[in-house]
Amino acid sequence: MKYRKKPVIVEAYQTDKEMDIETLEGTMHASVGDYIITGVNGEQYPCKPDIFEKTYEEVTECM
Repeated sequence: MKYRKKPVIVEAYQTDKEMDIETLEGTMHASVGDYIITGVNGEQYPCKPDIFEKTYEEVTECM
């Protein structure tokens, strides 16, 4: 079977400093330029820019 992600709007920003983030899976390291995503339950996690750009697109108006 194949599945598609449900369309969910998340908050994200690109970090300008190295940081460690406590995630649901434990501590993850974010490098300069990584996106920090806040998930649907308020959890945060880092995402590399190339993966972020393949997975997310900017929302210009709220649904």
